[in-house]
Amino acid sequence: MQSIPVDVARLGTMTCIVAPEARLANRETGEIKKDRDGQTVFTVGVAVRQEGRRASIIEISVSGEPVGVTEGVRVAVSGLVAVSWAMGDRHGLSFRADAITPTPAAAPAAAAARKGGDA
Repeated sequence: MQSIPVDVARLGTMTCIVAPEARLANRETGEIKKDRDGQTVFTVGVAVRQEGRRASIIEISVSGEPVGVTEGVRVAVSGLVAVSWAMGDRHGLSFRADAITPTPAAAPAAAAARKGGDA
């Protein structure tokens, strides 16, 4: 597996479209995936859109539950890497980040939306 650092400054706007969900290590037993420090690994669905281009959707794994990240909130991603993988004749990229946080401008709007106010 090769790990490739991603320049998030070039990705454009990033919006959470699937709230953080604990990642399963084993679907049959329901075992939750943990990192090497014992923290639960979460997956967040993020729409990435560069100006003038269509949006792409990626799932990003992160250790520990991202606080304040909910559907519709713009997010900042730090330490993003793409990891190439292959299993038999299947291959692709997965994404992992050090942290996913709401952007400072998104936090007040998200709080107002939860209270039922206009943003």
